[in-house]
Amino acid sequence: MQTLNEEELKLFVDSVRRYFQVTTHHEPQITSAFLATGDIEGHDFNGLVTFSGSYNGHVLVSMPQRLLRELLLMQHETDLSDGNLLDAVGEIANTLGGNARKSLGAGLQISVPIKLQGSAGVRARVRKHPYVITLRWNHQPALVCIDLERSH
Repeated sequence: MQTLNEEELKLFVDSVRRYFQVTTHHEPQITSAFLATGDIEGHDFNGLVTFSGSYNGHVLVSMPQRLLRELLLMQHETDLSDGNLLDAVGEIANTLGGNARKSLGAGLQISVPIKLQGSAGVRARVRKHPYVITLRWNHQPALVCIDLERSH
């Protein structure tokens, strides 16, 4: 198993930027991108997609309630229930996974998103040293954990 290289990791940073640009017409501020060496403090709403095939691992998107509510309101959504917020963060994770497949190849299999509420889910789902992208959009923090390895 090989870890991702800089170009492969950059595709996720670009994908996060593109998601917000297309959805909100405002690019997020990427506040950091690093290899985590300790616990990762996530947010209350989490979407996780698992990869298999040419790459194995997962991508987790973690966002606070307020950010997800703002995203839904911008899309003229009136259901701001926790269930709908979980669906939204799951869909964001799924979108990032789909974007990854375009660049990493059709041999990449992506699971249906798993949705988790509570920041403890972040610590339970990531390996020891995932790649973490932290960002701010409309003054709200969020993070994306990329925990993938090439399988060949």
